[in-house]
Amino acid sequence: MITKRILIFFLLIGMQHIIAQEKKWTLQECVDYAIKNNISVQQSELDLKNSEINKKDAIGNFMPNVSASASHSWNIGLNQNITTGLLENQTTQFTSAGLNVSVDLFRGLQNQNQLRKSNLSIIASQYQLVKMQEDIALNVANAYLQILFNKENLKVKEQQLVYNKSQLEKTKELVGAGVVPNGDLLDIEASVASDNQGVIAAQNALLISKLSLAQLLRLDNFQTFDISDDNVDIFESAILSENADAIITKAKESRTEIKIAQSNLEIAKKDISIARGAYLPSLTGFYSFSTRASNSDRVVGVEPNASNPFSTIGVVEGTNQNVLQPNFSPILGNPLPVFEQFDNNKGQNFGLQLNVPIFNGFATRNNVARSKVAMERAQLAYDQQELDLERNVYTAYTDTKSAKESYEAALVTLEARKLSFNYAKDRYEVGLMNVFDFNQAQTLLINAQSDVLRTKYDYIFRTKILEFYFGIPLIQKQ
Repeated sequence: MITKRILIFFLLIGMQHIIAQEKKWTLQECVDYAIKNNISVQQSELDLKNSEINKKDAIGNFMPNVSASASHSWNIGLNQNITTGLLENQTTQFTSAGLNVSVDLFRGLQNQNQLRKSNLSIIASQYQLVKMQEDIALNVANAYLQILFNKENLKVKEQQLVYNKSQLEKTKELVGAGVVPNGDLLDIEASVASDNQGVIAAQNALLISKLSLAQLLRLDNFQTFDISDDNVDIFESAILSENADAIITKAKESRTEIKIAQSNLEIAKKDISIARGAYLPSLTGFYSFSTRASNSDRVVGVEPNASNPFSTIGVVEGTNQNVLQPNFSPILGNPLPVFEQFDNNKGQNFGLQLNVPIFNGFATRNNVARSKVAMERAQLAYDQQELDLERNVYTAYTDTKSAKESYEAALVTLEARKLSFNYAKDRYEVGLMNVFDFNQAQTLLINAQSDVLRTKYDYIFRTKILEFYFGIPLIQKQ
């Protein structure tokens, strides 16, 4: 019974392994997985979290600063008795506690502008995250289409190999019948060998493209990675009905890189406002509370001084009679309870503090000037981003139209090569064409098939890029 259970367990494990191997990744799954696991995307997410923390700092600037303090000390040796005022060799303990509160009432609007800046920084970080996700999606789509191209290219090579093998058998029959010379048989055998090499090269290209996409997705077990075999058909995109200027206008409204540059420019403007706030006075409100306690004896009463009952404090004028004052000695008792001392010795202090900046070695002026330079840099970066976007859109628009024309021309060429090859095959089989010319016709057909595949996927990818600039999502989710 145990052996049977173990066998079933391993069979289930094996079935799970087979299912895992048979998983075919769709483009949507690849994009979603890459966005979730890509290191650059994760770094952008951390930047966004950091911006959110900075906003909490900006909010904290509006709140009061509260601090509490406490101390307990021992005084050993010759020190002043706080009860009698005399220097004595003694050990005393002293406890104090305090609470301090301060709040900025006005700080040149720096706190308000710092909060506005932190909000803009969050927006900029969000745009940066979206931009990174878009870049990853485009890279994944390009790698995905490359695998599809290599798969179809491999099919073409394998079909050509199958055809040449069948042609080899026919050539053997023609040689045996004396229709074609034996040299043609050797040429066909060489073609079959060359086709085998082409299949191997196509297999290697497919494997490398799969590994590239798997590494882009950061998959550990990339040896069994594969994508869905769904064929991507050419579609007639409405994007080419738009002119380049309309696409540029739409791109400036929707593209993330423009929004990032705009956010950075707004942040630079807020930095100027923050720096200028240092020119204005600042007003701070403060409040403090303190109390203390000691373990020293306290005076609870007085009694006549037996050893020195009177002291002369003066003389009566005329009679020279001494004026005497009775002397008393303090009666010491135990110190009050600590909390009672805290209650008796408590004190409070509160008020306003005005700070007017007069001169600080040009530090404020230099900070303002430095912020203005940073704003000019941000403005130039924004202008450059617009120029780059215009150039990229024009390039993408031209490349897409050219890719479409190249694909259409490749289709026409392929049809012509098919007719030419069929004509050459008929002539070769009846001995009216030598094997060299026949192989030439076959090579031209293979090249035409490869050109159709290459231009097809190039056209698809460039169309996706152009649509991307127009604000159309890379993948239309169902």
